[in-house]
Amino acid sequence: MTTNSRRGPLDAVRVLDLTNMLSGPYCTRLLADLGAEVIKVEPPHGDHNRGRRPVRDGCSSFFGQLNCGKHSVVLDLKTPEGIATARAIAADCDVVVENWRPGVADRLGLGYEALRALRPQLVYCSISGFGQAGPHSRRPAYAPIVHAASGFDLAQVEYQGGGKPPNTATYTADVFGGMSAFAAIQSALFARERTGEGQYIDVALLDGMLNILVAECQEWQAPTPAKSRVYPPLRATDGFIVIAPTSQKNFEALCGVIGKTEWLTEARFGNTVARERNWAELMSLIEEWTRTRTAADGERQLMAAGVPCTRYLTVAEAMQSEQVRARGATTAVRDAAGSYLVPNAPFRMPGVDALPRPHVPALGEHTAEILARYCRAAAPAAAA
Repeated sequence: MTTNSRRGPLDAVRVLDLTNMLSGPYCTRLLADLGAEVIKVEPPHGDHNRGRRPVRDGCSSFFGQLNCGKHSVVLDLKTPEGIATARAIAADCDVVVENWRPGVADRLGLGYEALRALRPQLVYCSISGFGQAGPHSRRPAYAPIVHAASGFDLAQVEYQGGGKPPNTATYTADVFGGMSAFAAIQSALFARERTGEGQYIDVALLDGMLNILVAECQEWQAPTPAKSRVYPPLRATDGFIVIAPTSQKNFEALCGVIGKTEWLTEARFGNTVARERNWAELMSLIEEWTRTRTAADGERQLMAAGVPCTRYLTVAEAMQSEQVRARGATTAVRDAAGSYLVPNAPFRMPGVDALPRPHVPALGEHTAEILARYCRAAAPAAAA
């Protein structure tokens, strides 16, 4: 096959990808980035995300960002032939990843127990919103549902001073869940090298969101009268800037830049404890300075003094920033409509090829090749 021609640390690992939407495809793309052969099973009409905007000449770059470097195989899992083919592929795989609602994989004959009987060393990962057991396990769950159910959204409301929960259109739960699955799979593969035994992995997006809420989980158990310190956007003439003078050294540098060295000896700001008590007032006073200059100028002056800060960037500005370019944090991938940039995995390992593989598979591009490998006689029926 030509999709993954580069070698990586997982180049001997074969993965059956039974996922769709975001958490599962993100996990398996990271595995493909490290060289794994990822066989993505799609229904005859294609993964749901193939129609997800932005779509250029019939090709979704949203789909491409999550599925570059994989092999696309069309199987109709509503038919016995399709199930038989998926089982035949699984029997030759090291890893299976699925993110169906709990119970679906077992009903199809593609659950852990059924596939472990074919491949005892199998590492099998299930990703779901609420986990495989419990009273809410069968609930449908997309990222916005999990954000709301985890306490994450109401925590943000508290930090805004109350009101209505915020609108959401990002996929924090999905991405963190996919990353968690990615890490757990590699841990299970490492353990298998030592013991020869496979593993079942149950990843719940809800658990991931609770892990993000470190301070909030502990505050609930040991409430304190003091409110958490928040970092508000401070208005500039042309946008906003965020400043985080968390240490005494940071604060002293800040006072020097904005001409408020008298704060260093004032009871309300002179030490960390006092600043914590008067944090909102401090931020408001700092904003009197930021309002008089552009965000870029404020950032330049503060950063020159070593004060942690940044102006707020759009995604377009961030993707084109000198830091992203210098780090090589994006890679160009290509589908039938042309090339575009996708973010790399958020880690680097010197000497290790961990970049996205550039080819985005067309629907069913590798069906004939995969079926010829595993089930010559069943190929026409399985692909129908």
